Amino acid sequence: MTLSDLSVRRPVFAAVAAIILCVIGLAAFFSLPVRELPDVDSPVVSISTTYRGASAEVVEERITQVIERQVAGIQGIDRVRSNSRDGSSRIQITFNLSRNLDSAANDVRDAVSRVTSQLPNQADSPQISKAQSDGSSLIFMNLISKTYSKLELADYANRYLVERLSTIPGVGQVSLAGAQNYSMRVWLDADALAARGLTVDDVDTALQTQNIELPAGSLESSAKDFTIRVKRGYSSANEFAQLPIVPAGARSGAAQVNGVTNSSGLASPVITRLGDVARVEEGPDERRRLFRSNGVAQVGISLSRQAQANDLEISKAVQKELANIRQTLPPGIELAVSVDSSIFTKEAINEVWFTMAISLALVAAVNFLFLGNWRAALIPSLVAPICILSTFIVLVPFGFSINLLTLLALVLAIGLVVDDAIVVVENIQRRIDEGEPPLIAAERGTRQVFFAVIATTIVLLSVFAPLMVLPGYIGRLFVELAVAIAAAVAFSALLALSLSPMLASKLLRPSSGGTWLSNHVMRIMETLQASYRSSLEMLTNERRAAGGVLGLVLVMALLAGGVFVILPKELVPNEDRGRVDISLQAPEGAGYDYTVAAMLKAERYFKSLYDKGEIERFNIGVPRFGNSQANSGSGILILKDWGDRTVTAEQIAAQTNKALSGLTAARVIASVRGPFQRGGGGSGNNVDLIVAGNDYEELVDWIDPIFKAAQANPGLARPRLDFEPTSPRLLVELDRDKAASLGVSPQAVG
Repeated sequence: MTLSDLSVRRPVFAAVAAIILCVIGLAAFFSLPVRELPDVDSPVVSISTTYRGASAEVVEERITQVIERQVAGIQGIDRVRSNSRDGSSRIQITFNLSRNLDSAANDVRDAVSRVTSQLPNQADSPQISKAQSDGSSLIFMNLISKTYSKLELADYANRYLVERLSTIPGVGQVSLAGAQNYSMRVWLDADALAARGLTVDDVDTALQTQNIELPAGSLESSAKDFTIRVKRGYSSANEFAQLPIVPAGARSGAAQVNGVTNSSGLASPVITRLGDVARVEEGPDERRRLFRSNGVAQVGISLSRQAQANDLEISKAVQKELANIRQTLPPGIELAVSVDSSIFTKEAINEVWFTMAISLALVAAVNFLFLGNWRAALIPSLVAPICILSTFIVLVPFGFSINLLTLLALVLAIGLVVDDAIVVVENIQRRIDEGEPPLIAAERGTRQVFFAVIATTIVLLSVFAPLMVLPGYIGRLFVELAVAIAAAVAFSALLALSLSPMLASKLLRPSSGGTWLSNHVMRIMETLQASYRSSLEMLTNERRAAGGVLGLVLVMALLAGGVFVILPKELVPNEDRGRVDISLQAPEGAGYDYTVAAMLKAERYFKSLYDKGEIERFNIGVPRFGNSQANSGSGILILKDWGDRTVTAEQIAAQTNKALSGLTAARVIASVRGPFQRGGGGSGNNVDLIVAGNDYEELVDWIDPIFKAAQANPGLARPRLDFEPTSPRLLVELDRDKAASLGVSPQAVG
């Protein structure tokens, strides 16, 4: 007994099986994470080490190279990139796609721990962090106030907002931008120290040994117990000014203190206070942090997502929590969302859902037109959504997600999943029209096309199977599409041989003539069929006609090949994501104030766009968010909703690059973030030319001709040199519009 026979004779079995598929498919659908595209980024582990006051050469020799030599032997490494700058070292280790991120991070921690003792004592411990596509900022909020200072805003955010936002399901990390934290700043007077025989170490020792709280035990009685607390005596600038400074000589038992010795050889009882040798004030721990939104200094709050979290659910949870937070904010403080990356994902996925609904409606309409009656058209129209829903069952165990590619696969699969059901239903309807009872027609008709359905399914699976085993980046990108289509096709065969014959046995009746529209369509199809028959007869009987057709096919093939060669090639098309990323790079060695002045000049142009209504909001920051270099800055231009504007993000970026090209203080690049571009700051469309060698001066001589050639056409490229510890790198920023007009592709430049 075949599956179709069992389904026709036991209709409850087929119905329950379909219902179970729907229930499990719904549960799988709601459990799948939602993101824009599949997770295709390579596992990345970064090692950051701070060595304050050390030059880039010292950092490279004593930290970067020591760690690089130790981690080079870890299994599965694809690339190691390092960056040594004054006071900091950063090593980025990229692993193969097949490497597990958690195990790779553990291997890096073990390797670094073995060389920690070889690093300078004054250097901070290396900080190891995992980075992946899920770690980029998902939502960015602005903390705004006209009455509170940035110090007070940052203090409030650290006390009451960071932890509260961190507890939202799916949020991985909450970071502050432009935050200036409270600190007690001590400005030493070198002359006053020398006059009293004191050193900086004496002040440092006094601050560390006296500004502490120590356990003082407890008092116990029969009724109550008390814990004794020795409160630290220094909490304000005036109190810190009274802190006594004891010279190292006094601590070691010498008779001379502060340069004074009494006649008995005992130290003079002169006490030096911190206020005598320094100016003490309460201020920010680091003033060199700038964050402005719409021209107003603010504090930014960045929320990044956890791995495998649902972007849309995080956005909903954040909006719900924000409604509660706003009720508790002090008067004069506002909290607003300025960037929400999930909006583009939501709109894009909604468009795909809408396309899928249109496809299902068109399938039902075509079935009705060509099958001739609503009963026959209803069966494939019911089978198609069940196949789509069942596909999610397969995506869950593979760890896939609901994204644009998996939904695209389901849209494409709609045309495939109805084929089997149409073949089965049409054959059963034909047998019923010939006089067979519906039950017998359902059994015999399905059995008659059983192997045709199986063969068609196997052929389709074999077409998409190679996509499942593609290696590397492209394979990781398209494997979810291939699995989704293959699963939908497999379920279509299963339902075509079970649910379709069962429904046909219950619903189909002998045809009594279709509707006027369906009959008119059939007459048109009969006319086309007759024309096609006559053309085939002519081609098979006339040798010259057959030769002409063959020549026409060859010409079309040559034309298609030529068009394929000249068409531009790219992994994904440009998309208007409703934002433009700004990257500002000042000359190497430029200070914070220099970079801020350049950024404020660029801000004036952003303000003009805002006043014209072309953008909804603009954020700027120095240094670049997630970076500590004072000569870098970044920004974001948030555009209005897609339906509320006529200019695209690409056009805004082109206008911005043209307007800011005359800014000589720094290099400013506006770019539209692509779907695989993570992190912030508008990195542009780069062609990286990496020149490796042992001597920097010799490498510069090699790069200089390339650099000058790129500068010869500034409209096409904006080159810059980026020196790294192991190899200088020449970055060429391509102007996409001018490159296209000149017929130049990134591949040609590379």
